[in-house]
Amino acid sequence: MNGVLERTLGILELLAQHGNGLELASIADQLGIPRSAVHRLLADLVRCGYVRQTRDHGDYMLTTKLVSMGLSFLSNTGIVDIAQPLLDRLAEISGELVRLAVVDGNRLTWVARAQGARQGLRYDPDMGSDALLACSSSGLAWLSALSDESALALVAQQGLGSPQEFGPNAPTSLQAVMEAVHAARERGFSMTEETYTAGLNAMAAPVRLAGQPPLGTISIAGPTVRFTPERMLALGPDLLAMAAQLAAASGSSPFFNKPSAPGPQALKRIYAA
Repeated sequence: MNGVLERTLGILELLAQHGNGLELASIADQLGIPRSAVHRLLADLVRCGYVRQTRDHGDYMLTTKLVSMGLSFLSNTGIVDIAQPLLDRLAEISGELVRLAVVDGNRLTWVARAQGARQGLRYDPDMGSDALLACSSSGLAWLSALSDESALALVAQQGLGSPQEFGPNAPTSLQAVMEAVHAARERGFSMTEETYTAGLNAMAAPVRLAGQPPLGTISIAGPTVRFTPERMLALGPDLLAMAAQLAAASGSSPFFNKPSAPGPQALKRIYAA
């Protein structure tokens, strides 16, 4: 990382992954930036209100300013207003966690959720993170709505997730990913068993209007002990119905009226740049 902007964003992204904060030395070492430069950038971020330094250990951590900006953005786009009633309904039907992810360039980001589980095991991932396309049900659902060429280009750009980092059944080859993509395409929705997180199964469907690129995905996730393949197949019609309703309502949000992810030729130009 050489540019000031690139380094600053790198610090923010790293701190976003560590809720308890990090020491200056750790930030510098992980990002490969001189400690003197990190100190200057952190001082600017503290002054602007994006980072604060804890009193006890001197670690640096994010403030809620970025969170506030993100929530304000989502509120102004109307995404949550459109999606939340449908997410709540599907969570009630399934009794599990339901999430909406939206396509933003080459990324698929979870932006809203509804929790259907009232007791027992519950799964609550953080919102705002990007789905790993190769092993998440949301990612596979998005890829299934694209051509094989475009799907392969996106996976190649993002990379595979190893079973050590994600679920024990995470695909370890492009062939395995594409087999899952083809199965999702034929079925109309993806189904994963412990590919993204150990002990978790999930299913997802692309949100798109007929003949149009996908706008995002809607997913259901739950513990393997109760969210079995049989249960997922039984919920398939409800998931597809909610995805269709969300697609029909998407015109109300300016966020969805934007260019879709670049195709494989555009990605090749990005790589060559």
